[in-house]
Order: sequence, then C-alpha cells, then structure tokens
Amino acid sequence: MKTLGAYEVKTHLSRLLGEVEKGERIVITRHGKAVAQLVPLASRNSEKIARAIEDLKEFQKSHPLDGISVRSLIEEGRKH
Repeated sequence: MKTLGAYEVKTHLSRLLGEVEKGERIVITRHGKAVAQLVPLASRNSEKIARAIEDLKEFQKSHPLDGISVRSLIEEGRKH
C-alpha cells in the first residue's frame, strides 16, 4: 500500500487513479496523518458481496425452513 501526501495526490491524481484501477491502494495523508484511502471500487464491492453471500449461507444452515416456502413467509408477512 502506497502512502502519499494530499498535495502529491492532487498533483498526480490522474496517474494515481490509473494505479488504483489496477488494484493499488493509496493512503492519503495531511501533515503526516492518514486521512483517506483510494481503493479500487470493483474489488472492494466484490469482496463485500462475497462476504455477504458467505454470511447468508451460514445463516441459512443455522435457520432451516423445515419445508416452509419463502413465498409463504412473504405472504404471511404482508398480512401483518
């Protein structure tokens, strides 16, 4: 992970965005203190989606429907 000051990021933003598109993560500092991070949007979302899917699979294992359909649960919820 690369760390750069805000001025340098501002000066070289176009080049840095190209690096981020290729997967690089860049920490932006102001007066030596980390204040932000440039990260690739697609990979971040992919990781989050994959994690959510795994969480749902684990939830499904521990909460069986025992023959009840999801559709009937939805309809029952609409009644209340």
